[in-house]
Amino acid sequence: MKGFDSRFDNFPNYILGITHEIWEEKKVDTLNHYYSDDIPVRSPSSLVIGNKAVIKATLDTLSEFPDRQLLGEDVIWSGSPERGMLSSHRIFSTATHLGKGSFGEPTGKKIHYRVIADCHAKNNQIDDEWLVRDVGGIVKQLGHNSADFAHKQIQQEGGIENCIKPFSASMDLKGPYAGTGNNNEWGDLFSEILRSIMNGKTDIIQHHYDRAGKGYYPEGMMAVGFTEIEAFWKSLRNALPSATFTIHHKIGREDPFLPPRAALRWSLVGKHEGKGRFGHPSNANIYIMGISHAEFGPWGLRNEYTLFDDVSIWKQIHLHLGRD
Repeated sequence: MKGFDSRFDNFPNYILGITHEIWEEKKVDTLNHYYSDDIPVRSPSSLVIGNKAVIKATLDTLSEFPDRQLLGEDVIWSGSPERGMLSSHRIFSTATHLGKGSFGEPTGKKIHYRVIADCHAKNNQIDDEWLVRDVGGIVKQLGHNSADFAHKQIQQEGGIENCIKPFSASMDLKGPYAGTGNNNEWGDLFSEILRSIMNGKTDIIQHHYDRAGKGYYPEGMMAVGFTEIEAFWKSLRNALPSATFTIHHKIGREDPFLPPRAALRWSLVGKHEGKGRFGHPSNANIYIMGISHAEFGPWGLRNEYTLFDDVSIWKQIHLHLGRD
């Protein structure tokens, strides 16, 4: 781990270690060290720049969910310490809603949800990030639905003209990481599967998924078996039937004691002109930032994890329709 603190003997331990230190040990000030001064952090809800903005967001979340745990399920990565490394870090979070904040008055409810963060690191510092959180899953457990919560968000942020605008390609900034992942058969296979699904060839699910395979999806959904997994993907694609699907980053890995895995970061960009996951067509221009992980077994793809932010998508729909 050339250029990294000697207590980290590999990249996953670095990612898991600093995450625990920042969040659970509450050493938030270490973000001044671990995150670069001008890091771009892209999430479906916004684009923020710099470690000061990250520190504020972290403190706000800890104020609202002070007992939050970030349980690292996997770190799928590529690169080298010399060139820089990209981690796709899948987190299962547990938390109790104990403080007032972006999710409203405290409810005392215990929640759990997933986050996937793609982070570029070099010389012991993260300088580029893409972060997808299951906000829809959070609000559902707190007693809301994604569509209504997005509408309320617009109102609380000052209406259509003043509210924080969801992320889109037009607001993106070029960061220091220009890589696209690695060349590996498992990343290639997962890319082929998702591209086929997005081209309407959902029969590929029966060819490449384990019959007992599970899909873990936004709003805390779990789909089991061919029929339920296919229904999830069809509901997304039907909502944006002519949208462009692009894979921006692809990693495949084989590591000791772990199944073959893959991580893809992708976007789906186009008009909401079909009836599907997001209700009746609105003709809104939609940008969906998604990250998917896959674990393969002897009978095919056994576990798939896909995240996007339903609340940010509904916010785009409301903004288009002029709902404030």
